[in-house]
Amino acid sequence: MIDATGTPQRVLLLGGTSDLGLAIVRRLTPSDRRLAVVLAGRDEAALRQAGATLDPDAVDVRTVPFDAEDPSGHAGTITAAWENGDVDIAVFAFGQLGDQSRLLDDPQAAARLTTVNHTGAVSVGLHVASRMRAQGHGHMIALSSIAAERARPTNFIYGASKAGFDAFFDGLGYALAEHGVTVTILRPGFVPTSMTEGLAPPPLASTPDAVARAAAATVGRTGARYVALPHRALGTALRLAPRGIVRRLP
Repeated sequence: MIDATGTPQRVLLLGGTSDLGLAIVRRLTPSDRRLAVVLAGRDEAALRQAGATLDPDAVDVRTVPFDAEDPSGHAGTITAAWENGDVDIAVFAFGQLGDQSRLLDDPQAAARLTTVNHTGAVSVGLHVASRMRAQGHGHMIALSSIAAERARPTNFIYGASKAGFDAFFDGLGYALAEHGVTVTILRPGFVPTSMTEGLAPPPLASTPDAVARAAAATVGRTGARYVALPHRALGTALRLAPRGIVRRLP
């Protein structure tokens, strides 16, 4: 269980190769005992490489298969993740950004992105919720995006998928409150990671470590959080901006 200082004994990272997810795991690793970490993802070799970036003196890493695009396999993923005992914290760090200029002409690719970012999150999120409800404790950290606040012309397909992701975990937090389970939605702005490689960072860009610090501070709390106050201001501005202004945004 999570102790009084917010320190977990076992963490599940869905999206086990995510730069942000791994940064969160490092931040959650206690200094006085070992942490059991379950990395879930599609590529076993990549998961092993990701696990090797964690401190071998502080964590015990196990991998399980997980494909967000295949909800039929999610029950097996979560059964395997809970195989050695309760999971205290589940981090939802999987997703696709996509290239909207290509997605506009490829409806199937757009549907796959939406399945990964939204439908897959609903499926695996409900499986995790069922386990945590049964054990009577747990915390979920759902990595959303400022893009969920308002669909911009240049990324509305991604933004729409994250808006669905965001709304689902918001509602899940209400549904699980009486069962001792908390759900935090974290909405970072642009973060330089492998997913955003090649894109020029805009003003107010964050870092994986800043996201990890913000995520760790949410343990035991339900609701939406931003990485920094400027991100909250940006999210509010996006939400309230007139359509004419939003239409001109990059």
